[in-house]
Amino acid sequence: MVNGHYTGKNGWSPRELSSVIAWLAGGLLLRSLIAIWLPAGFDEAYYYLYTQHLDWSYFDHPLMVALSTGFGPWLTGTVFPFTIRLGTLLLYTGALLFLYLTSARLFSKQAALLTLAIASLIPIFTIGFGVLTLPDSPLMFFWSATLYAAATEFFPDSDYQPTYRLTVMGLLVGLACLSKYHGLALGFGLVGFCLTSSAHRRALVSPWMLGAVGLFLLAIAPIVIWNSQHDWISFRYQSGRAVPERGYSLLELLGVFLLGIAYLFPTFGFPLWWVSGKAAWAVGSGRVGKRNGSWVMGHGQRTKEFSPSKIQNPKSKITFLLWLSLPLMLIFTLMGGYRAILPTWPMPGFWGATLLLGDRAVVWQQRSPKGVRRWLWGSGLVIVTLLLVALLHLSLGTLQKSSRFAWFGGFLPAQSDASVQLLDIHQIRQGFIDSPVLTRALKQADFVFTSEIFLAGQVSMALAPLNPPPLTSFTEDLRGFAYWSTAEQWVSKNGLYLTSTRLADTAPYQTYFATMQKIGEIPIQRGGAIVEVIQIYYGQNLLKPYPRPMKTQDVKGF
Repeated sequence: MVNGHYTGKNGWSPRELSSVIAWLAGGLLLRSLIAIWLPAGFDEAYYYLYTQHLDWSYFDHPLMVALSTGFGPWLTGTVFPFTIRLGTLLLYTGALLFLYLTSARLFSKQAALLTLAIASLIPIFTIGFGVLTLPDSPLMFFWSATLYAAATEFFPDSDYQPTYRLTVMGLLVGLACLSKYHGLALGFGLVGFCLTSSAHRRALVSPWMLGAVGLFLLAIAPIVIWNSQHDWISFRYQSGRAVPERGYSLLELLGVFLLGIAYLFPTFGFPLWWVSGKAAWAVGSGRVGKRNGSWVMGHGQRTKEFSPSKIQNPKSKITFLLWLSLPLMLIFTLMGGYRAILPTWPMPGFWGATLLLGDRAVVWQQRSPKGVRRWLWGSGLVIVTLLLVALLHLSLGTLQKSSRFAWFGGFLPAQSDASVQLLDIHQIRQGFIDSPVLTRALKQADFVFTSEIFLAGQVSMALAPLNPPPLTSFTEDLRGFAYWSTAEQWVSKNGLYLTSTRLADTAPYQTYFATMQKIGEIPIQRGGAIVEVIQIYYGQNLLKPYPRPMKTQDVKGF
């Protein structure tokens, strides 16, 4: 019996299991609905192109995002925003489960459930890790699996002795790197923890560590092989993104900090920074485990549910989590003072910090159960409401002046609303199906091209069921296209050019074809109003290769 509830052999009561299942299943359902209605994003459409050019690695990212993006289309045989996100939906559910198990292993099932609730509600986790098909989704799955393996390895019920789990961790860290280069930070964090913990240094000289290094190298071999064949372009591209773009600005740093809080949502963002800072101070001052400065012991001593193993080595546990969270949080936030950063860059660090916040929330819950319940429910209701408002606008144009579904007549004119660039691939696809001229041109063309790589991804998704010819992009920012085709292979062939009103400009291409003429348009509607027009041109006989300014030895500006 635990707190009056029957527990089976595995120590989990029916109530605990039902709570975990409810959070996981409820989150999966909510994210699935978002995945169905949300148009494909720019990066998502571009990563769909990865699935059409399977390789050991890519200019922008390692292999795993191609596999996670392709999972749904390969499984269902259809290409829609939902199917390319199917892998993400499942991977994030697994990541949440591993996060829960890690917290239960380190602290308690009470802390684990609170951690699960927090991670399920934070918007950038839900959307960036759990809906959109991005490299971050497989990254966080293997990151979370590594956290659980490490928690089980480093914090047994008795004195620590290295085990086979070290080898498993080496493989998992390698798979995290195969998802996104952030995985290297995970490996450095684990090594840093072992170096600074006298009880765990033996792991670094264990025979199991040799197996870990071997499996790590095996896992990242695809990245190394591809880069060795392409002048190490991906490594140089990613490392170049750390180069300052300007002088350091404290104002820009403040903006990045506050923007990160907004993405996390303020009721979670501020507590995550606070709890991480408090944990670092407690460890640095040696106050972890003391009566007035405790961390884990503060609620563990007053809760009969916890076994002694749950409250052993509180300092080591907090140090472990700090090594895997605080460096990423600080480094990428501080980078914001001298260059633009993407919102997802520091988020794996905050993911680890949710374990600290979930554990600390147990103390708050003991002091004020209603307060914690209001915190979680209130945050959840506001977040879901804001997501619903955003989703309705993206789908129906509820904030758009010309939409028939506009609230109070709308607020944004379509021409100044950047969200209209998230094209509805269904309408593009149907436009080709309904037009004999476009259908015939698609069959006659030797290749399809656009002037932007992201539009190329959207076009590729739209045309996928229509058996289109090869697709490329005539642009300075080629990225993956630089390795998927050559400029010379299209010479003397006929091309179908797709562009949008936003990008429409045929002048750069007119002199490259013997003839080039407009053959059709596809209006893109939202809320019954035309918000964008896809324009289609047919170019006969490409006379010369379209220049490719981006070379493997020069990746500046990308």
